[in-house]
This record gives sequence, structure tokens and C-alpha cells, in this order.
Amino acid sequence: MTARAPQQFHTETEERDHLERRLARDLGRAVAEFAMIEQGDRVMVAISGGKDSYTMLHLLRRFQRSAPIDFDIVAVNLDQGHPGFPVERLREWLAAEGYEHRIVYEDTHSVVTSKIPEGETYCSLCSRLRRGILYTLAQEMRCTKIALGHHRDDVLATLMLNLVFAGQLKAMPPKLKSDDGRNVVIRPLVYAAEDTIARFAELQRFPILPCDLCGSQENLQRKQMQRLLSELEANNPGAKQSMLAALRNVRPTHLLDAGLWRKLALPLIGDAPPEEPEAAETMPIPVDRLARN
Repeated sequence: MTARAPQQFHTETEERDHLERRLARDLGRAVAEFAMIEQGDRVMVAISGGKDSYTMLHLLRRFQRSAPIDFDIVAVNLDQGHPGFPVERLREWLAAEGYEHRIVYEDTHSVVTSKIPEGETYCSLCSRLRRGILYTLAQEMRCTKIALGHHRDDVLATLMLNLVFAGQLKAMPPKLKSDDGRNVVIRPLVYAAEDTIARFAELQRFPILPCDLCGSQENLQRKQMQRLLSELEANNPGAKQSMLAALRNVRPTHLLDAGLWRKLALPLIGDAPPEEPEAAETMPIPVDRLARN
């Protein structure tokens, strides 16, 4: 695949507006395809102070203004007690921009660092604690959806992690009901590329806040997968977008999960073969049918 020459812009404003339109299309497509936001929703937007969550919050407000439905958004930051975390910068920015917001303090930093030996990864415990707190907050605040800022590259890194280390063929779901059935998590940026988000956040001058809890853990398996994906993209421009397309074009008949075959009523060994084997083998299964199973 031949790499497309980068588009030239006369001003940063022109570039920023172009990137915003591209990201808005990506978000709108994801929201529409997976029915992420519905009439009357109150969406908790989990904002960490990083480029992804700032961009998501900005785009959701843009979407809110033009959407054919009415819904509310409220920005929520969980201050996890990281030493030196400049939470006041975030609070001031949210107020200045006119966002309804809430900042909650929970010292998960001390819990994680006391439970996990130095040198081991904090991610699993940290994310479980954070998720539990957000779920509880969503119920208290009567939020019907929880929006997280995971983007295309996070989805692909998760796919690679599961392939290499977990023996599973799965990525991040764009929409997920929690195990207790009380919360719905959505990821509106699943189609958005990280480098596009990073450049937009830079041009938008978002006040990016550091996260030092896990940033120094360079040997994380996720970082290994991110480096691998970056190498693939450098050697094969368009590889990441092709991988994303693959997640939207699943062929269960070419996978080895007999349980999935049964769920989709596909013919197993001993069953009567379809009338046109070749056509049946190559026919893509619609995404919405997979989602229902």
C-alpha cells in the first residue's frame, strides 16, 4: 500500500479544524453503529487529564450540539492520590470551559503500591479499583452511560495482547454492560487514530496532566504490543487501519471456535452441508448479528 502524502495546511487553525472534523466523523460513526448514546441519556465522561479524554469530552459536546437527540454529559475525574497530581489545573479548565463536572478523591495509589511488588505491573489492580469507583459514582449521579477514552490503537494493542499472551481472539468492546447489569460502558473513540488525537490535543492546547503511576513501567506487555504495532505501521503504512477493518469484517467460518459456530447455527462436522459451500464459507457475518451473540 502506498503511503498518502501528508496534507499541507497554511495555518494551525486550518489543521486543527480539519482534524476535528475527521475525529468528529469517527466518533459519530461509532456512536451511530453501536447505538452508544440514546434519547435522555446522562453520560459520565471519565476524564483523566490526558489527550484522549480531553478530546473525547470536546467531541461529545460538539456531537451533543448537533445530534438529533437530547442527552447530557458530565465530566468526572477520579483523583487517585498520585503524588503531585495537579488536579486544580483540571478543575479550573473544566470550569472555564463551562462543563458540568465533578472531581472525586480516592487514594487508590497507596492501595496499588502497597499490594503490588515494585517492578510488577500496576495496571490490573489499578483499573479494577478505578472501574469499581466509577461504577458506583455513575449510580449515585444517575448516569446511564460511562464514556471511556480508548481509541483505535488501544483496541489493536488489546487484540495483540489477547492473541499473544491470553490465547483469545478479542479486543475492546465498543459498548459493554457491566457484570452487575447496572452500568453501560461506551468507547466513542474506537475508530479514532492515536496520532490524530495527539496532534489535535496539541493544537487545541489542552492542559495535559501527567500520570506517573505506571508511566515508568517500560516493560509492560501493552507497551511491547504498542511498539510492535508502531513497527508494523512504519514498515507497512496503513497496517493499523487494515487491522481495524478486520475487526469489522469477521468471518467465523474461518475461525476454530466450535462454540461460536453453534451460536451462529453454522454447520459442524456431521451436519448437512450448505447447498453452496464456497459461498457459505466466505459470506461475512454482519457485526450486529455477532453483537447479539
